[in-house]
Amino acid sequence: MVMTNTSCSLVIIGGGAAAREAALGYRGAGGTGDVVVLSDESALPYRRPPLSKGFLRGEVPLEDMGQHSEEGEYDDKNVTVALSTAVTSLDTSAKTVTTQGGDSYSYETCILATGAHPVSLPVPGGDDERVLKLRSLSDATALKEAAAKAQHVVVVGSGFIGCEAATSLVAMGKTVTMVSDEELPQITRLGADVGRTIAGWLTGAGITLVGGAKVTGITDGTTVLVDGGDPVRGDLVLTAVGAAPLGGVADTAGLDTHDGRIVVDEHMATSAAGVFAAGDVVYARNATADRHLSVEHWNDAVAMGTIAGTSAAGGDASWDSVPGFFSDIGAKHLNYAAWGDGHDTARFVDHGEGSFTVWYGQDGTTVGVLTCEADDDLGKGKELIAHGGPLPE
Repeated sequence: MVMTNTSCSLVIIGGGAAAREAALGYRGAGGTGDVVVLSDESALPYRRPPLSKGFLRGEVPLEDMGQHSEEGEYDDKNVTVALSTAVTSLDTSAKTVTTQGGDSYSYETCILATGAHPVSLPVPGGDDERVLKLRSLSDATALKEAAAKAQHVVVVGSGFIGCEAATSLVAMGKTVTMVSDEELPQITRLGADVGRTIAGWLTGAGITLVGGAKVTGITDGTTVLVDGGDPVRGDLVLTAVGAAPLGGVADTAGLDTHDGRIVVDEHMATSAAGVFAAGDVVYARNATADRHLSVEHWNDAVAMGTIAGTSAAGGDASWDSVPGFFSDIGAKHLNYAAWGDGHDTARFVDHGEGSFTVWYGQDGTTVGVLTCEADDDLGKGKELIAHGGPLPE
């Protein structure tokens, strides 16, 4: 095997939304040097939001999943993308990146956009290869293929990925049971009123909910064991119980981290000169919030990538927007914007005909908003959050 040593201006480690936007942001800010993107995925950066929805249901074909906006986008921007290339180490003193294959890349600046990976349920059988997860294109493809042969699917977890996938599987004609340690979906994060509302959507779609259930194991990759309850048997089990940041490369480099995430300032600069980071892997300072936040939202990964690329090119850009995301649970569309690091009040306002707004407050200050068919309140909420406005009555 022939090892290579390549010199370039910018090395980007990662293959998702933040990595793509970092490359384009670098070019957009006037960066003229060679750009290499090292991705451990087998496909060019693609859109993750449809994985649990349109792609899983077969409504969004593979050819429409690409994140690039035009054919040859990377070639046109003189960006080299190396697929199926895992990075094993980063030496910030020597300014080199080493891949699993032994190749090395010397850089002037480097951006880490390694993202996160779905965690296994920490119970016997939770890491069985027959138990599926959903994070990547390959995960979604495997789930789609397995679901085609299954009739009853058990979904463990009531977060947004679990809820979206569960309703998609029902739309595919599957019988679905959702098992969760939460009494109601998303009750911990979004409050009891929202939990009851989402539970109504799920049961209305025909999903059986088993809430407040502690999973003690998974046998044969198909049967979920519940403490004090009957086993939940299916033909297929999907676990959607959260994700963990992929900070291994940061550890090899000795970068400052917090709970496994890379600490960066509002410009996405790490503790090492010439090294930036963006996306789900970071613990980033938000200039408007005036504190560090952990977020795992698509739109924020895109924004952070652009900021990191701009900063790497010597431009001036800061992360100062209110974080947020959207979720489609069947036909219901939710929008959420919040600092996301806690609230003491969740004020549910029912507008009728399925429309509602939830105002989240901390010590009387607006820190979040969730809307369903109430777009005006979403815009109002973002303004209140950004300016520390009072919680609406």
